[in-house]
Amino acid sequence: MILRSISGLTNTEIENLLKRRSELLEVMPAVTTILNDIRDNGDPALLKYTAQFDKATFEEIEVSHKEIHEAVYSLDKKILAHLKKASSNIRSFHEAQVTKDWIKEFSPGIRLGQRISPLESVGVYVPGGRATYPSTALMTIIPAKVAGVRQVIMCTPPNPDGKVNPLTLAAAHIAGVDRIFRVGGVQGIAAMAYGTKTIPKVDKIVGPGNVYVTAAKMACGTAIDFPAGPSEVLIIADESARADFIASDMIAQAEHDPNAVSVLVTTSSDLPGRVKQEIELQIKNVVRGEIINKSLENAAILTGTLDECIDFSNKFAPEHLEIMIREDILGRIKHAGSIFIGPYAPVSAGDYASGTNHVLPTAGYAGMFSGLNIDHFITKSSVQIIEKKALMEISETIIGLAEAEGFLAHANAVKIRKI
Repeated sequence: MILRSISGLTNTEIENLLKRRSELLEVMPAVTTILNDIRDNGDPALLKYTAQFDKATFEEIEVSHKEIHEAVYSLDKKILAHLKKASSNIRSFHEAQVTKDWIKEFSPGIRLGQRISPLESVGVYVPGGRATYPSTALMTIIPAKVAGVRQVIMCTPPNPDGKVNPLTLAAAHIAGVDRIFRVGGVQGIAAMAYGTKTIPKVDKIVGPGNVYVTAAKMACGTAIDFPAGPSEVLIIADESARADFIASDMIAQAEHDPNAVSVLVTTSSDLPGRVKQEIELQIKNVVRGEIINKSLENAAILTGTLDECIDFSNKFAPEHLEIMIREDILGRIKHAGSIFIGPYAPVSAGDYASGTNHVLPTAGYAGMFSGLNIDHFITKSSVQIIEKKALMEISETIIGLAEAEGFLAHANAVKIRKI
């Protein structure tokens, strides 16, 4: 763990903290091999890689309706209620994002507008492996269904016994998924991108994953949401912040993945020491200790002025940004996947139940991509309704610009209407 002042960081240290994408290049050759194999050989290749990476063998790639319903009925009623409560909040938040068609007259005889159309098919990826992510099923399927996507399919890794975790199946069912397939990793992304005999080709793929999944999404040639790899949090705090809250939030992110990143930037000189003590105290009682300890090797606690802290955060462009200071600085934040303000807004709230989406760009991509939202599942077509008189009023401008660019046929398409 780095404990330094922001101004005292060397250029190499700053670069190492800000640059979190190099692993994608390292795994790309292996990813490309698998992508090509699935594209060329379909289901047999899917089963081969599932046996190799997930240690699972089976014949039926698709999860049956019977298996899904059995999963739902097998769950504890309290867990089922939690899934439904989270689902309701997530649905409400994304329904507020829905944009309707509109037409407006901008000048006499010229009405312009926008037509909103949902995508026909979307593939969602829900990770497995080290943990179970029913919450990700909710986060990816619900906004797609709210947007009106006709067919939403889900790929998720199976357990070694060939079955998908009942929690994930139940969450997907509650969210409204249409079909579920027990394949994960690069092979799952490839199947949705290219299509196989069993798994249909989709228009777009969304959802988080490890570095291999992220690389596959970027290389498969199908539209995707954004790169979403190992989780990360950056916390801006002053002397008023509680060290135990901060420590718990840094550990929570470390729990995801050995490559997860937790960073604290603070204006307080004594907070770093208190947070470090709290981390050492709290990790004694954690379950996923090996992962957390490995992840916290990537952690950093940096001190500086408020301006330095904000500037570092904007350059870092974190997946999650927590703000625990007295001053209102929201207007100065430029880049962050999701922002949590105040001591009682931990990332965990957005991960599960507040209603915002937890599928977010990582590795600095929050500087150029938005977190998963309704816009990822629709297309927007511009609409023009133009009367003859209105066209005549702008005709000289159209003709002049078209001829200046050398597109005489474009100009003629207006001239012919002046006759």
